[in-house]
Amino acid sequence: MSAVLWALLSLAALATGLVAFTWSTNRRIDAGFQPPGRFVDVPGARLHVVDRGTGPAILMVHGLGGHLRHFTYGLEKRLSTHHRVIAVDRPGSGNSVREPGTSASMASQADTLAALLDQLGVDRATVVGHSLGGAIALMLAARHPHRVKALALVAPLTHTPQGLPAPFKGLDIGHAGVRKAVAWTLAVPVFIARSPVIMKTLFSPESPPKDFATKAGGLMSLKPSQFIAASTDLAAIPDSLPELEASYARLNTPVAMLYGRGDLVLDPQVQAHAFVQKVPHTQLTLVDGGHMLPVTQVETTAAFIAGVAQAAG
Repeated sequence: MSAVLWALLSLAALATGLVAFTWSTNRRIDAGFQPPGRFVDVPGARLHVVDRGTGPAILMVHGLGGHLRHFTYGLEKRLSTHHRVIAVDRPGSGNSVREPGTSASMASQADTLAALLDQLGVDRATVVGHSLGGAIALMLAARHPHRVKALALVAPLTHTPQGLPAPFKGLDIGHAGVRKAVAWTLAVPVFIARSPVIMKTLFSPESPPKDFATKAGGLMSLKPSQFIAASTDLAAIPDSLPELEASYARLNTPVAMLYGRGDLVLDPQVQAHAFVQKVPHTQLTLVDGGHMLPVTQVETTAAFIAGVAQAAG
């Protein structure tokens, strides 16, 4: 047997093993994380939604690579005592599905959220956005201002970052075919190997709670669909941010922002302070903490959101 043929067979065997490992991991995660909510069909997506409580509506939008379990970890229970809390898996993320050919742009995702509010019979809502979800919440206010009472943004993306944050560099894949191939072969073992570094960056200077992998759905990051959705969202950011930043000059929606001073994912100076200079009516609150405030500082974040919703009437 020639060396070339032997190498090809070895690569094929390796690829087969990686696919089998990924398939098995994905199957176990699906079995362990049954959808806690219901599904709502909107143009371009089938959205998984947790909708609980009564009162003024709060719509919660998660960040890049995240899902609604970051909100149901603790925020949803605290806020739903006085509000109707709607937490949604964005298209392709968590248990939601993005239909093939549907754009991942912020504008498209904002329109999807507006369609969701229509389906749920919600005229206006206080919109919570974490990280990339903050940018999409801002886009929702720009494109559908009559649907947004106020914005409660937690560590939001508002401007082009100074370099790609370390936890997301592996997601930087532009070609859809390559993205899918990586998702079903290398993504899971590489994520497992790099998880200590990724978790440290995401949470520093805080530490992830011990039940983050289970109660907050951290293990769902190992799903190939989650990798594909996050990589697709990431690829759409550069083309979306110019439109978003141009909208700040005409933003009249009440805005409040909560940021951790030690955030290693999105620099508060670049994201928060720069935004306040463009939108002076923003109420900025800085706390000692990192990027994952909805999970690490549940009480503080819940009080922040409740305050914004109450002020919005």
